[in-house]
Amino acid sequence: METDSTTPKSKVGLLTAIAIVVASMVGTGVFGSLGFQVLGIPSGFPIILLWLIGGVISFCGAVCYAEIASVFPRSGGEYHLLTKTWSPFIGFLAGWLSVTVGFAAPIALNATLMGTYLSSIFGIHHLAFSLPTVILVTLIHLGSLTVIESFHQFFTYSKVALILAIGVLGFAVGNSQGISFLPEEGDMELVTSGAFAISLIYVLYAYSGWNAATYMMDEVKKPERNVPLALLIGTLFVTVLYIFVNAAFLYSTPINDLKGESEVGLIAAQSILGPKGGMIMGILISFGLISSISSMVWAGPRVSAAIGRDYSGLRFLERTNKNGIPAIAILIQGAIVVALVLSATFEQLINYVQGLLTISSLLVVTGIFFLRVKRPDIKRPYKAWGYPLTPAIFALTSGYVLWFQIKEKTVEFGWGIATLALGAGVYAAMIHLRKRAKTEPHNSN
Repeated sequence: METDSTTPKSKVGLLTAIAIVVASMVGTGVFGSLGFQVLGIPSGFPIILLWLIGGVISFCGAVCYAEIASVFPRSGGEYHLLTKTWSPFIGFLAGWLSVTVGFAAPIALNATLMGTYLSSIFGIHHLAFSLPTVILVTLIHLGSLTVIESFHQFFTYSKVALILAIGVLGFAVGNSQGISFLPEEGDMELVTSGAFAISLIYVLYAYSGWNAATYMMDEVKKPERNVPLALLIGTLFVTVLYIFVNAAFLYSTPINDLKGESEVGLIAAQSILGPKGGMIMGILISFGLISSISSMVWAGPRVSAAIGRDYSGLRFLERTNKNGIPAIAILIQGAIVVALVLSATFEQLINYVQGLLTISSLLVVTGIFFLRVKRPDIKRPYKAWGYPLTPAIFALTSGYVLWFQIKEKTVEFGWGIATLALGAGVYAAMIHLRKRAKTEPHNSN
């Protein structure tokens, strides 16, 4: 293996960058979270409002990320952006989160949901599908960037076409359940309830990934232009897609059939097309999740490689294969994913990782205020649309949701804090090694 660079031999264009964003966003959230939302919000208007609010919040975040990413156009996502904006310590903690569970947990969620869909169809344990998929996608991402790009685009475009088809069929041939998407009596009480705030956690999880293109900026052509465009176009497209498909699910499927279920896509497909048609659609939905897995297998190791680039004690994470791919980082992430697939449940994983991801993205977005004040003359190829309103909306809503999550899911959030505490210990060790290396005499032998 080569150890001198993580720069690939080729780069991807705007369409692939958009595909990375779309694939990162569209996964377990849209196919698995509606069942948890309708438990506390059994009404059409508040549910659609949830998805609209989630899209607005994500777009506000995307325009802020776009500005900061254009200022600091290098791979690493929150690790790189927070290091440059706030401090190396804060950046390292964000990177540590990405290396340990930030990407591994969503990959495990997508793989587990895919296995669950196929398990309910074929009657075989979900691990028979989820584990081989994780291993196969990991191996593909050890290949050349051209192969990775083709693989990723195929599954992303196929998934989007499938979701559009489900939505169209839901309204065209599905039986109306009489649900209203206009405000009804009692809806405002639901909108102001704690259940709405908790459901927004699931929605924001479904939208997470709008920042995906910032993780592999070194692999994108003209990153200061194409990455901001990918963030904005991808987020807007997914917002429209999410509202459309969730409206179709609610229109065509009894709410009582969806309550508490993680396989809402399969249940809706069976309601729309009957058992046989639903089975075929369920299989297609399952394979559609592969692009979500692929996007995060692609993004996560680039954060690890960026950390390895900056800290000598973790230099092994930067090591690349002959294709310029951070192979060690990919294999480590794959091992963590396998462990999570074998040990955790869908809801636990979401609540474990989402609070910390919210804090991380919140720090990036609020950093735009800091940079505008402290570094007003810095070159900004892209300036955030709607500043200062857009970062303020993102910050306030993220803080609101975070408060509810800490209050309602204290145990899971506590495990997340423990993960960060471990990262702080690793950071202290890395700084100690760096200081010792500077003070020890150089041995030329």
